[in-house]
Amino acid sequence: MSHRFPIKDIAQQSGLSTATVDRVLNRRANASARSQARVVAAIAELEGQEQQLSARGRRLYFDVVVEAPERFSREIRQATEAVLPTIGPAVIRARYRFQQIMPADDCVTILRKITKRGSHGVVLKARDLPQINAAVAQLHNSGIPVVCVFTDLPDGARRAYCGPDNYAAGQSAAYMIDKCLPDDLPTDATILTTLSQMAFHGEDQRWRGFKRQISERRPDLRLITLTAGAGLALETEELVRERLSDPCTGPILGVYSMGGANRAISEQLEAFNHHPCAYVAHDLDNENLIMMRQGKVTVVLHHDIASDMRNAFLSLLHANRVLSSLPSPTQSRISVVTPFDCPEIQP
Repeated sequence: MSHRFPIKDIAQQSGLSTATVDRVLNRRANASARSQARVVAAIAELEGQEQQLSARGRRLYFDVVVEAPERFSREIRQATEAVLPTIGPAVIRARYRFQQIMPADDCVTILRKITKRGSHGVVLKARDLPQINAAVAQLHNSGIPVVCVFTDLPDGARRAYCGPDNYAAGQSAAYMIDKCLPDDLPTDATILTTLSQMAFHGEDQRWRGFKRQISERRPDLRLITLTAGAGLALETEELVRERLSDPCTGPILGVYSMGGANRAISEQLEAFNHHPCAYVAHDLDNENLIMMRQGKVTVVLHHDIASDMRNAFLSLLHANRVLSSLPSPTQSRISVVTPFDCPEIQP
């Protein structure tokens, strides 16, 4: 495998030992496919970041640990690679650990490995659970700062939260659905809300903000909440199908999707002859853009992922005493995107 980087650099970038990297590079036995993929990815990341090496300043390694569907992880990575070359005065290299479903034990294992290996900081999107907070505390006690993005660990030892005001986003979703509903509602009119994981503090806040507002505006509405689909199509489809199969389910007049998998949700609604007056989704991925142009999604609540990631790295630079002040503010604004102002679909 051709490369121009020291084995130590590849090992640091990939999170593997130098012995494992050496086995992969020299095609020796006992090198797993997963290790090979991580080495290939690390070399590609080093090549992509090489343009920064001419910059003056410290070289810092930050770990990006994310539980999210692939579509959102891809956007996080693209945003990170776009903003890193613009951040100075240090040279930053990012090491990625993405999983579509990251149970607490998996997350704790990853964070403990980072604690043992060392890092200049961690950008974290994870569930708000006691064992994960304990692992973050271990990082903090080891001198490794942690910044949460998009979903928070508010009672943990993280240095900062960078992302949208999720409670306000939920309130905004309730406001928009209310405005789309007719004045006279059937007695069994229902609003469907879906979350990828209630354990994500950000989605829990969206749900709480939504529930409070919709209850005040439309106390006659029934509210169905489905969770644990992880934002993945098959898992979410199964949850929605099972719920809509219940003959007691009233007409779904509004949908607030906090965790994604919107095509799967929409297809199940059509299959059971539900036609919501309003459908509010999050994030401008291609699936949502297409559905919005097809009239299946009413509006998308969007926040600037690149700005959030930039603020996260600036917060870690401040923690490493590279910058004298924190970015302000670290909480990004929610934009309401309609079919009339949505961007082009990416190839």
